[in-house]
Amino acid sequence: MMRFLNDVLPMRTLLRGAALASALVRGGMLVLALAMGLLVSGCASDKDDTIPPDEPAEKIYNEGLTLLRRQEPEKAAKRFEDVDRAHPYSEWARKALLMTTYSYFEAGKYDEAIGVGKRYIALYPGSADAAYAQYLVASALYENIPDITRDQRKTRQALDALEAVVRKYPNTEYAATAKRKIEVARDQLAGKEMAIGRYYLEQRNYTGAINRFKVVVTQYQTTRQVEEALYRLTECYMAMGIIGEAQTAAAVLGYNFPDSSWYKDAYKLVQSGGAEPQENKASWISQAFKKMGLG
Repeated sequence: MMRFLNDVLPMRTLLRGAALASALVRGGMLVLALAMGLLVSGCASDKDDTIPPDEPAEKIYNEGLTLLRRQEPEKAAKRFEDVDRAHPYSEWARKALLMTTYSYFEAGKYDEAIGVGKRYIALYPGSADAAYAQYLVASALYENIPDITRDQRKTRQALDALEAVVRKYPNTEYAATAKRKIEVARDQLAGKEMAIGRYYLEQRNYTGAINRFKVVVTQYQTTRQVEEALYRLTECYMAMGIIGEAQTAAAVLGYNFPDSSWYKDAYKLVQSGGAEPQENKASWISQAFKKMGLG
């Protein structure tokens, strides 16, 4: 679908280094030669992947671009791989390696894209396209993020890779897009903590629940999960009879998110215990938000 041409690969990058060649059709003699070779050798293989030694790298590369234009990214990836096999260590091979990464990404073959992209970074760390290769790897990891019910190690890997893009290439167009994806990945990780915390809360394991909600408040304050985390802390502390911390959680929630429905619920909950939201500035909750400049 070429859905990432604008986000992942600007058109000028796709076409850089080669003019788009006209479609090239293989002659019938090549097909005949391959068939005869199979008969003579008696090999069990159904396919001969031999690339004619005199086939120009530019021709193969442009055929890969044509396949991308035809929305056949997996076939394009295979053709770009042919460049590397037939003309290793050439400039065309370098460009083809990057395009292989992109093509696999477009085909939804994210593991393959990650593998090839990492190879590009290892071979050409100083190239002008290293930032793009790093971004492609990070984006492929991002697309592999699992749903909230599953283990989030892949989410952490994606977050680390995206943060590497921002850290290593802060002034590139990829850094800006990576930042947006970082927020989504962080929200995912915070959501996992919330899910576990809610489970502990339902089991009346208030200490276990507080520890999970604390992670959200201290590490993921910029995510949408933090409002509920503060309310759940209010709920846990009220259930444990630690009114001062419940008052602080509600007060910090109200200060930073005054229009939040979670704050309205927290306010009512504290009031039901005969108290009012009131911040204790020595509380870990208050200190955590001050470190972030919130409250």
